[in-house]
Amino acid sequence: MPIPTYPRMPLQRGGAPVPPLALGSWNTWDRMPQAEAVELIGRAVELDAGFFDVAYYNMGPHAENSTTDVLFGRALRESGMDRSDIVLCGKLWLWDWPNQGFRAQLAESLDRAGLDRFDTLVVGDYLDAPDVPRLVADVNELIDQGLVGSWGINNWRIEHTRQALADAAAQGLAGPVFAQLKYGIARRAMAEGDAYGPLFADGTLTLQASDVFEGGILATGRTPQRKIGADVGGIRERIAAVYPEVARVAADFGVTPSALGTAFCLSNPATANVLFGASRVEQLEQNHAALALVRDHGPEVRAALADCWVDREVRADGAW
Repeated sequence: MPIPTYPRMPLQRGGAPVPPLALGSWNTWDRMPQAEAVELIGRAVELDAGFFDVAYYNMGPHAENSTTDVLFGRALRESGMDRSDIVLCGKLWLWDWPNQGFRAQLAESLDRAGLDRFDTLVVGDYLDAPDVPRLVADVNELIDQGLVGSWGINNWRIEHTRQALADAAAQGLAGPVFAQLKYGIARRAMAEGDAYGPLFADGTLTLQASDVFEGGILATGRTPQRKIGADVGGIRERIAAVYPEVARVAADFGVTPSALGTAFCLSNPATANVLFGASRVEQLEQNHAALALVRDHGPEVRAALADCWVDREVRADGAW
C-alpha cells in the first residue's frame, strides 16, 4: 500500500483520486536493467507514484522505435503488481492521424506492453490544427469500447482545447478532463496564464505537470546529451541560468533540486500529479521528499522560487 504522505486528487471532477507522482516512459525503462525496473515499479506503488505513463515512440519527432513500453510491460508483469494498485495512462499521437487511426494506435500500444486497457490517455501535441470534432468522436469510440476511461490533452493550443470541450458537450460525449502541460520552476506561462488558468480555476480541467525538470537541466545543472523536449520560446539558456538558485533553495529546504521542482508543481492547487522520469530507485525516493515538503511548506517553496520564472514573455495560449 502507498505511503499516505500527501492527499490524492482526481484527474477529473468526481473521478477517483490518483497518485500525486507519476512516472514517464520516455528514455527511462530502456535505461535500466530489468531487475531494477521491477524493483522501481514496486517501490513506486509504495511511495504513491503508482501512476505510469506508457507510450510507444514510433512516429513524428518521436520516430525512435523505442522499446521502453515493451520493457515496462514485462517489468510490470514480473512485479506481480495488482492492477487495482496502479493507474496506467496511454498516449495517442496526432503526427499521422487520421491516416493512422486512434483504434489501431491504441491496439498496438496495448499489445506491445501486454495490457488490456488504459485508465486514461493523453492525445499528443501537433504541428497542424487537428479536426477536433472527429478527434473527440474517435477518442469516445475507445471509451465506449472499454479500452480507456478518460482522456486529456498534451500542450494543445487553448483554442482547440476549448473547442474539444464545447464539441464534446454539444454531442453528449466525454471531453478532455486534464491538460498535460510543460510546467515547472522556470516555465509557468502556459499553466498559470490567462489561457489555461481559468479552466483550472473553475475545475473544468486539472493539470498534469510534465517536463518539470526541462530535460534534467533543473535537476542536475547539466544539459543531457540525449534528446529532450522542445524548447518552446527559445528560453533554455535562461532556464539553465537559474539552476544555481534552484540548487541553493533546495539545499535550504534539505531536498534535491528535483524534489524541489516537484514540490513547486504540487504547490499549484490545479496540479493533480507531476510526471517525471526516473531510471533509478534512488531518484524516485529523492523525489518522494517533495510530498512532505509541499505538505508542510508549500507557500514557502513558491515564495522562495518567485524569481526563477523565466518564460513570462512566452505565449500562454500554446501557440509556438
